[in-house]
Amino acid sequence: MKYLIRKILREETEEKVLTIPGLHYFGDMESPEERLETWNRVLSYVGDRKFKVQGHLNLYETSIESLGNLQSVGGHLNLGNTTIESLGNLQSVGGSLYLSNTPIESLGNLQSVGGSLNLIDTSIKSLGNLQSVGGYLDLGGTLIESLENLQSVGGYLNLEDTPIQSLGNLQSVGGDLYLGDTPIKSLGNLQSVGGNLYLIITSISKKYSEEEIRQIVNVEGKIFM
Repeated sequence: MKYLIRKILREETEEKVLTIPGLHYFGDMESPEERLETWNRVLSYVGDRKFKVQGHLNLYETSIESLGNLQSVGGHLNLGNTTIESLGNLQSVGGSLYLSNTPIESLGNLQSVGGSLNLIDTSIKSLGNLQSVGGYLDLGGTLIESLENLQSVGGYLNLEDTPIQSLGNLQSVGGDLYLGDTPIKSLGNLQSVGGNLYLIITSISKKYSEEEIRQIVNVEGKIFM
């Protein structure tokens, strides 16, 4: 195992970011304990150096405390049902990011998620530097108040039953947009919704007619008020 990790983490003189495959490369690891032990070995050999994971990284239900100086994950990243509190220096996830049932409050330096992002049953309060999500983004029932730097969501966006005050820099949602039962007062910079727009029990539904909303935002589906 030690030789294998050293071989994979061999650093070329001109490289600044180490590259390793997903944890599955090291063999079948069915239990959370085995996955965590392998991950801790990787962190030990990497040290303070920047590194990225090419494939998937499954740390579901482990007692992980840190991602070290991890910069990116090419595949899916599963941190669900863990006690992780920070994503550290993580900037991108090529696949989906699973954070359900974690105490995480901010996405920090994360800028993009190529797949979907599920934040249900988290303590999330800030999306940090997040700019794009390729799949769906589910924030239903969380404490989120602003989408901050987020510009686009490729799938549906669920914000129902949240204290959301601002859509921030959001410009487009590829699927349905759920804003029901929120204190949202404005659609901000939003330009397009590829699916339906749900505005039930919002001040927007009382302030504007459906026709007026369609003049503000290009909604391809139905508008529920």
